Amino acid sequence: MRFHPHTDSPPRPGGSLGHGARRRAGRLAAAAAALAVAVCLGPLNGPGAHAADNPYERGPAPTASGIEAPRGPYAVSQTSVSALSVTGFGGGTIYYPTTTADGTFGAVAIAPGYTAYESSIAWLGPRLASQGFVVFTIDTLTTLDQPDSRGRQLLTALDHLTQRSSVRTRVDASRLGVMGHSMGGGGTLEAAKSRPALRAAIPLTPWNLDKTWPEVTTPTLIFGADGDTIAPVASHAEPFYAGLSPSLDRAYLELNSATHFTPNSSNTTIAKYSISWLKRFIDNDTRYEQFLCPLPRPSLTIEEYRGNCPHGS
Repeated sequence: MRFHPHTDSPPRPGGSLGHGARRRAGRLAAAAAALAVAVCLGPLNGPGAHAADNPYERGPAPTASGIEAPRGPYAVSQTSVSALSVTGFGGGTIYYPTTTADGTFGAVAIAPGYTAYESSIAWLGPRLASQGFVVFTIDTLTTLDQPDSRGRQLLTALDHLTQRSSVRTRVDASRLGVMGHSMGGGGTLEAAKSRPALRAAIPLTPWNLDKTWPEVTTPTLIFGADGDTIAPVASHAEPFYAGLSPSLDRAYLELNSATHFTPNSSNTTIAKYSISWLKRFIDNDTRYEQFLCPLPRPSLTIEEYRGNCPHGS
């Protein structure tokens, strides 16, 4: 930061300052210099100083290699939630950062697709939790549940996580998001539509009979796959993106050389941009803006990317 001290017009030639005026001017100059040092050095005093501006910031300054790695900076623990102990969804597994030194974390619930079980999206649990989130991968009541039901179950799972789960004190209930695959992705849109307070939504190769989502006000990142024959992007992911309000923080990433089931196994591209989206909107962490804007260009793993830049605060 450059400091530009206030400068008055110098005395006219032949003019002079008295002794008292010179002392006052000296004190003012010293105070201005001290203020300049404090202002300029403040943000450089480490993560604590930066966290004062954003109390939700978690983890070190991000790098591409850091968010592409199989595990992030946090050690992760997990706990199982039996279907017999809950109502409204089918139980699941909660993954969370082991430390309590950083306070509470934002959280995300993730639903599987049609005929699938929690195991199909389980890889996302430790991957996201190690970056500083509490993650709840769930089973649905039945494997045949439709998107609207899956959306309700995602919200019920979040309510359980924040109100009754054994890790509820680790979660910031005001900073929540949803994800899901296939019909779980369609359910993600349903959940965002029903609960505008959600901070982020990420449908993965989503399927839904409803094609337009103007009611959604939650920042939404949609993943499609160029080789998807079950939920072809032309009739699902692309219309979903186009059906969101143009003023919404939204993005569409179409995976290259991918299928409907690509989100069911560990995928660096899905992880990288999901982490960035969740960090940006659940944690309001603008350090991750660099991975979302400028818009990523087509590559070996990205067929195309559309979105709004810059994102709102």
